[in-house]
Amino acid sequence: MMLKKLAVSGVITTALMTTACQSVNTTSGGAIGVDRSQNMAPSWLLSEKQVELSAAESYAKEVAKARQQNRLNTDTRNTQRINAIAKRLIPHTATFRPDAVRWQWEVNLESRDELNAYCAPGGKIMFFTGIINRLSLTDDEIAAIMGHEMAHALREHGREAMSREMAKQMGMNVLAMSGKVGGQTLQLLDQGTGVFMLKYSRENETEADRIGLELMARGGYDPTAAISLWRKMAAASGGEPPAWLSTHPSNQGRQKDLSDKIPLVMPLYQQAKKGR
Repeated sequence: MMLKKLAVSGVITTALMTTACQSVNTTSGGAIGVDRSQNMAPSWLLSEKQVELSAAESYAKEVAKARQQNRLNTDTRNTQRINAIAKRLIPHTATFRPDAVRWQWEVNLESRDELNAYCAPGGKIMFFTGIINRLSLTDDEIAAIMGHEMAHALREHGREAMSREMAKQMGMNVLAMSGKVGGQTLQLLDQGTGVFMLKYSRENETEADRIGLELMARGGYDPTAAISLWRKMAAASGGEPPAWLSTHPSNQGRQKDLSDKIPLVMPLYQQAKKGR
């Protein structure tokens, strides 16, 4: 009976989420064909500029903190590497959205042992030395990571996730105020909706993989390096949760998808190599 209530409430919440958001597409599909329509909160409620300003503020604080602790760009060689790679990738963001080349791009390297890198909304890139040094990354593999993270920013996955969470909370509030759904059901609904929405996060990751693959190829980096990168990541992770309960695709599934898409971007890579 409880599961039935959960299913009915899930339908109600999903309907509210859809109503509260607007269907948009933040990027062109490119050769790789990423063309999923995205549900975003209305701009008066959550605009692209708001998200970018918030991200820029957080990024500036992270940069200032790293500088104060003498952890910012102290690895000169790798700092030069990531800046050179970014310089080759950024012009090709215009393939997916022309305005991106005019973003205030920034690239920094923080001396931390974590296997991590990110590109905040608006083009603020941060790499950690750990991911480069512990995985012994080649320039092509760095380009695979950078392209992936840049793709998240291009597709505004952060704003999309925030929109989903806002819509979810709106739906939960409406159900709570109706007095027709008990507290225990609301708690189960909250948990159930969380699992249901994981598929969106996996979609985001797959989109970032695919767009990143095209960006690196257009920049003249070998797209097959995306496969070797995720093999290294799989070896370093030492195991992972089941794909259906993860916000990331399984390493095996990710590698297969990338392998399937490489033929679409290999001509772009070969063309870029001729032009260099």
